[in-house]
Amino acid sequence: MNSNSFSALLKQPQFLRFWFARLVGILANQMLMVALAWHVYDMTSSAWDLGLVGLFQFIPALVMTLPAGHVADRVHRGRLFAVCMLADALVAVLLVWGVQGDFATRELMFALSVVLGVARAFQMPAQQAITPMLVPTSLLQPAIALSSSGVQVAVIGGPALGGLLYVLGPTTVYLSCAVLLTLAFVLTWWVVLPHTQAAQKAASWRTVMAGVVFVCERQVLLGAMALDLFAVLLGGATALLPIYARDILHVGPEGLGLLRGAPALGALVVSLILARWPMQRHVGHRLLWAVGVFGLATVAFGVSESFWLSMLALAVTGAADNISVVTRLTLMQMETPEDMRGRVAAVNGIFIGASNQLGEFESGATAAWLGPVESVVLGGLGTIVVAVLWLRLFPQLANRDRMQ
Repeated sequence: MNSNSFSALLKQPQFLRFWFARLVGILANQMLMVALAWHVYDMTSSAWDLGLVGLFQFIPALVMTLPAGHVADRVHRGRLFAVCMLADALVAVLLVWGVQGDFATRELMFALSVVLGVARAFQMPAQQAITPMLVPTSLLQPAIALSSSGVQVAVIGGPALGGLLYVLGPTTVYLSCAVLLTLAFVLTWWVVLPHTQAAQKAASWRTVMAGVVFVCERQVLLGAMALDLFAVLLGGATALLPIYARDILHVGPEGLGLLRGAPALGALVVSLILARWPMQRHVGHRLLWAVGVFGLATVAFGVSESFWLSMLALAVTGAADNISVVTRLTLMQMETPEDMRGRVAAVNGIFIGASNQLGEFESGATAAWLGPVESVVLGGLGTIVVAVLWLRLFPQLANRDRMQ
């Protein structure tokens, strides 16, 4: 496919409106989470409290994900995403009020963290299931790639912008988040979804779990999701970046910020390439090759003592991981009927959440046992082994030729 698909994508007004709303919303979410964590640490100087902020967001997001997927398949997904943006905006307004009224306590921060976690649980399956409703099937892969590029821009820019605004005081960043999230709410509320929602069915354990059953019965979907789970679980070195920045590369906090941004930068570049020139053939083998490259780049980062070589290796991990992300999400949307996309996206969200959270724990535990370098290198080698094993364990995925 040539660049005509990219040009055609830019002529889809509803998709572009949602793309911008999603970009603004995720940017504000990133700003809000960073500012909230900094605010708690400023107040308490407690690393434990800092960890609790993340925990209070993660647990409700994990618990509510499957029910949220069921809801996303029953209601207007655009309105559901918009309501999540509004809930986040109200959290930002309450934080502004709390700072100005001098009642922004740690307990209030923890309570609002729970609200953010619940909102995120409903936001994720809704936003993943909306894109296929806004573009024709022929444009789905470039649409997902372009959406991924927007996410990477938000992930790179959100924390940095939040940190800069926090210098002016927490009120400034919270108020900015409230404005941006309200804008995302307004834009999304008026997105026109051309497809009719499926007829509503009474909620039951069977309907809520239908996404899990659907994925387990389809080797391509199960293999793609499990591949990402094990690759990130074994190969993710993000949790150890502070150790590398201070003790191995000796670059300080400024270097740590650059190291954290390197994977997102690599992912951004690849997502823009895939949006313009989507993969057409041998997608299964390319997916496994991308995971193998991710593992090799992780090993290179693990043994590197050069800051710029480490930056390059991390950028390659982000690029390779984004190939996996775009391929997995495209296959997921292609293989899933419209009335199941919310619940399948929820299952995918559980895989992603588990890989990120457990991956950080695995990296930390292995580093404490073997050392940071050994932990990263072993994880990278494990990722390569997983890519090889998937050739035999999931032949339908490995031999998949085209997306559709």
